[in-house]
Amino acid sequence: MVRISALDRKLLRDLWQARGQALAISFVIGAGIALFVLMLSTFDSLQLTERVYYERYRFADVFASAKRAPLTLADQIAAIPGVAQVETRVVVDVSLDVPELAEPAVGRLISIPERRRPMLCDLFFREGRYPEPGRPDEVVASETFARTHRLGPGDTIGAVINGRRRELRIVGLALSPEFVYGIRGGELIPDDARFGVLWMERRALAAAFNMEGGFNSVLLTLTRGASEPEVIARLDRLLAPYGGVGATPRALQPSHWYLQNELNQLQGMGAVMPFIFLGVAAFLLNVVLSRIISVEREQIGAMKAVGYRNRALAWHYTKWGLAVALAGSVLGIAAGAWLGAGMTRIYTEYFHFPVLQYRLTGQVVLEAVAAALGAAVLGALGAVGRAARLPPAEAMRPEPPASYQVSFVERAGLRRLLSQPARIIARNLQRHPVRTALSATGIALGGALLIVGAFSYDAVGVMLDTIFNVSQRFDVMVTFVEPRSSQAQDELRQMPGVIDVEPFRSVPVRLRFGHHSRQTAVLGVADNARLNRIVDGSARPVALPPEGLALSSTLADVLGVREGDAVTAEVLEGARPVRRIGVVRVVDEFLGTNAYMDLDALRRLMHEGATMSGAYLSVDAAAAQALYQRLKTTPAVAGVMVKRATIDSFNKSISETMGTVRAIEILFATIIAFGVVYNSTRISLSERNRELATLRVIGFTRAEISYILLGEVAIITLVAVPLGLVVGYGLSAIAVRAFATELFRIPLVIEARTYAFSAATIVAATAISALIVRHRLDHLDLVAVLKMRE
Repeated sequence: MVRISALDRKLLRDLWQARGQALAISFVIGAGIALFVLMLSTFDSLQLTERVYYERYRFADVFASAKRAPLTLADQIAAIPGVAQVETRVVVDVSLDVPELAEPAVGRLISIPERRRPMLCDLFFREGRYPEPGRPDEVVASETFARTHRLGPGDTIGAVINGRRRELRIVGLALSPEFVYGIRGGELIPDDARFGVLWMERRALAAAFNMEGGFNSVLLTLTRGASEPEVIARLDRLLAPYGGVGATPRALQPSHWYLQNELNQLQGMGAVMPFIFLGVAAFLLNVVLSRIISVEREQIGAMKAVGYRNRALAWHYTKWGLAVALAGSVLGIAAGAWLGAGMTRIYTEYFHFPVLQYRLTGQVVLEAVAAALGAAVLGALGAVGRAARLPPAEAMRPEPPASYQVSFVERAGLRRLLSQPARIIARNLQRHPVRTALSATGIALGGALLIVGAFSYDAVGVMLDTIFNVSQRFDVMVTFVEPRSSQAQDELRQMPGVIDVEPFRSVPVRLRFGHHSRQTAVLGVADNARLNRIVDGSARPVALPPEGLALSSTLADVLGVREGDAVTAEVLEGARPVRRIGVVRVVDEFLGTNAYMDLDALRRLMHEGATMSGAYLSVDAAAAQALYQRLKTTPAVAGVMVKRATIDSFNKSISETMGTVRAIEILFATIIAFGVVYNSTRISLSERNRELATLRVIGFTRAEISYILLGEVAIITLVAVPLGLVVGYGLSAIAVRAFATELFRIPLVIEARTYAFSAATIVAATAISALIVRHRLDHLDLVAVLKMRE
């Protein structure tokens, strides 16, 4: 039979007597732990799935493309030291005519071997079969694109291949590690309705684009310990004579890059948000234990007098905090696991794995419990130290009478305006400045967490408005297969519904500064651009000087450059000039790693005339359908982006992913706010129940003593609300820095409605807590409360 010590029996009684406060703190700790488990377990699930998928389906380490290279070059590539495997392909973007889709979709045709064999970026078949040899119109479609359009094996889809329309027959649906995040160049988020991948037998695809005996795409895997930069440098030298546009490491492959940015953001949120919540819980626990020790002052003295050592008493009160933290961690782990499974299901809409299963590892559970217990110990330290240092004789002596004096408000000449209960409130607040400050700080932190949880929607709203309304004022963006002359601008202007045309030039480059480098594209922007303007984080248009580069702040950070520095630009097309170009502007943008030049300056750099890679179009909505039909059959058009569709996809993504996270954070922040306010109110009652009972005995009514206690809470709350708004802004600034990735950075924007929501929630929490405490006041046992302590 297990014997329970006297102190442990006291601990159980204390926990039961303070069960409301203990439960409130458990919920606060549980909210932080739930966020911790949610973020890190989802991160682990995605990371494990990514690693297994990449290994089983042989995701490449290096990706490169060229105009047309001979197949004989593959042997030279394979001979590069560090190269383990080489896969050459033909890859071409074409326009697709999808039933029930007005605008043209973009199809990426990728060659696959005539007979199925293991290959790099291999296919996982969800349904159907591999194309049969000798059937050039059979293709395997990406599952997400096909499902979006309700297509399956046996259905056909129209494609403009090398200027001629062909009907392609879908025989299978598959996934590839190359398109876990199925996005094409120029897009912000995947659009499964307008971008699809079709895998076609190599001989058929090569014949259609005059690629027999050649390739324009190559994939490599590397041996362990190989120098990736050296392999890329040698590969670039081999491909340069054949129009190579620069090899890309896996880290910068678009699908993998987007996935890693999402993983980094999850990891960042898991490292910041839960610990903000747990920090508040530690503070609250310290306040609660400090007041419990203050109330039990005489009991502590008696226990020391009968032989209990300081260490035993310190451990006793520490166990109070640990028990509460352990209960909170159980609640948090259960809630976090449930929410993590739901979040993983949402991610399957955007990251396409054969199987994406949620898993909660023992390591995450242990880390969560350790974090909860650590918060408890941290919160208990100060309070427990005071209990241990309390001399027995002093503790057993009744506390000296409080020093009653006229309050500052009364001395200011407002005494006549205050009722007797109001004067008691003013004097009590002034008499306990530390306790008042701690209570206000705790409530303020609850309000601050509400702002941190809610502000992201404000920030994303400003970001989207800046991008889609201030910067991108076009309706349609058209890109060409190859750069075209200025004649293409006139041809676009003659198309149905086109109101205005603004050309752009995009040139692939590798920018170097010191030992940093990044492969990107320099976008040539027309002077006095109207349809696609460069704007900074304050939504102010940025004018490009006639010479020099403008870099996004993210790209400038990656390269380690500032305004006035000069970077080496290695152009990866045409004559491939290498130039030293000055950085004349660093633009604080929200999205991506972008580089800009004046359009005419970029053309001069390339030693070419009025060429264009594409154009932004302003379109009459009434004639949009006719324009889309025309673009579908235009061979020179590689892709069409309709801004309205991009906005819809972005809003859908935001509402499902960020909206879910925001709702969870607001829910937990609300729980914490109520927990903080309830604890503050409940502790005030436990400290003053003897005083309030005395007032009842000498003639004060229930309404008056309620006014005294709850009036103090109301004043503290009024002080705490503006403090919470300031702290919330500071915590949001920390969150903005933690969540920033190369993909996007949200601005620090907090709307008035978010401040109002925080203040209203705190006031509501105070009102509900007041009702609970008022009920307890109405049922005070005056005889029991007023008994003299022995």
